[in-house]
Amino acid sequence: MARETAVERRRQILDAAVRVFARQGFHSTRVADIADEAEVAYGLVYHYFDSKENVLDELFRQRWSLLIEAIKGADASSRPPPDKLGTVAGFIIDSYRYDPELMKVIIVEVTRAANSFGQTHLEQINEAYRLIAQIVSEGQKDGVFRRDVDAYFASMTFYGVIEQLLSGWIFGLIPAGEADFEGARDLVVTTICDGLALR
Repeated sequence: MARETAVERRRQILDAAVRVFARQGFHSTRVADIADEAEVAYGLVYHYFDSKENVLDELFRQRWSLLIEAIKGADASSRPPPDKLGTVAGFIIDSYRYDPELMKVIIVEVTRAANSFGQTHLEQINEAYRLIAQIVSEGQKDGVFRRDVDAYFASMTFYGVIEQLLSGWIFGLIPAGEADFEGARDLVVTTICDGLALR
């Protein structure tokens, strides 16, 4: 029972941190702000996390781990490579659709701290790119995608397109209604797969 309480408290603090980071930005947030939002004692945050940087690390690690599992799941299916890419794109878009505050923190705050943060999580980031590249390579071997485009480059381009799409929603640059979410996945896949199509 005590173990469950500890897990729940940790989740409570992480959820509060997402709300505060999304509302006022990571750099303007103090650990005390997270404690206030979570309605816990200041020292309890430090019981579970060394710093607010540690909190952000944990949020990223959890979300990125889910992305990696989603990519592996898509790749393990028997569907053609374009459909697999569609599944991955759909997972990321739905992540924003159903938890926009968390995705705002991941996209905005992590990108701001790219030099330091990216180095810390480079292995996880590269793993996701490598797995997407594997799907592209499969398409190249099957004769679905052209072979003169580097698979890893295509993978980074694929993720970059989705990240810019999310940024557009976060900053209110493009419409973010249900119909926009529904159509976005197909637009991303069409953009990338048309570029990879055999000439």
